[in-house]
Amino acid sequence: MKKHTSSIPLGHRISQSVSEQVSRLVHIEAFGGVVLILAAIVALIWANSPYAQSYHDFWTETVGFQLGDWAMSNSLHFWVNDALMTIFFLAVGMEIRREIHQGALSDLRQAALPLAAAAGGVIVPALVYVALNSDPTLRAGWAVPTATDIAFAVGVLALLGKSIPSNVRILLLAIAIIDDIVAVLIIAFFYSGGLDYTGFWYVLLGVVLVIAWQRLGIASAYAYILPGAILWFGVLKTGAHPTLAGVILGLMTPVYARPLPADPLELVEKNLQQLRQQSQKPDTDETVLLQSIANIRQAQRELLPPVARVQMQLHPWVSFLVMPIFALANAGVSFQGIDISSGGAQT
Repeated sequence: MKKHTSSIPLGHRISQSVSEQVSRLVHIEAFGGVVLILAAIVALIWANSPYAQSYHDFWTETVGFQLGDWAMSNSLHFWVNDALMTIFFLAVGMEIRREIHQGALSDLRQAALPLAAAAGGVIVPALVYVALNSDPTLRAGWAVPTATDIAFAVGVLALLGKSIPSNVRILLLAIAIIDDIVAVLIIAFFYSGGLDYTGFWYVLLGVVLVIAWQRLGIASAYAYILPGAILWFGVLKTGAHPTLAGVILGLMTPVYARPLPADPLELVEKNLQQLRQQSQKPDTDETVLLQSIANIRQAQRELLPPVARVQMQLHPWVSFLVMPIFALANAGVSFQGIDISSGGAQT
């Protein structure tokens, strides 16, 4: 086997340095919050610029796909808010699952605080809204202020970084997600003519497939895309917000690593030894090398439970892709026609 040369080309050193710096920034939580705020600012500027119509046209552009005779199409805004954000809710659901297992929410007495706070976050805004709007037509929108924009709530938490205790972060996350779920259910029951119960069959199928995959010991996250898609479609069909599928999947994610024939660290050491032995032979067996590398990767993966491993893998995608796109699609509020000096509601 050929020995590695000690001198690394300048181009390789530069690219490696850049890669390390990018990796470091990606794992700084506050930096993700900054990107989210910047995306929101861009959306506001775009929506109030001479190109405001292009902002509206872009997000209302119809995007769809077809599988045989079955087709589905909707606006780009829908795919961002109802599909892409499912990944965000999946990550949040996993974080809540970890805390329920062995964290701030593992004790019922501790969990009672975010439950009570979330109830207050739903009831009090609705009462204030009703009290300030005497017009029956306006009062019909009492559920609007009950929802918490959890994505921006998490963005603000990210900006604070490690300056706030982890328990406070989990408390605020739990309040936000419980509040959001309750608000979605309110809208489903009071504003959409009820739920379509046929969708629950798809939800049940998705949940059963997830459980079956877990029982079979299937560890690849990609294998859960199909049951996750079925679950998402089922929640959508019921009339509830389909991003709840992400919460359900997150709460179902295993909190224990998959059992292996031996301790993962022992497997890593054993296969590293095989790699060293093969590298010292003049005629290296590439099949043995590849198998040892595969064994190390498997053992490395099982050092952490899926609920922690998948959440860590999703973090950069959620922070630097999902949430900024969400902000860009939703923060573009037009200020045209708004007169803050006049009283009453603005339409």
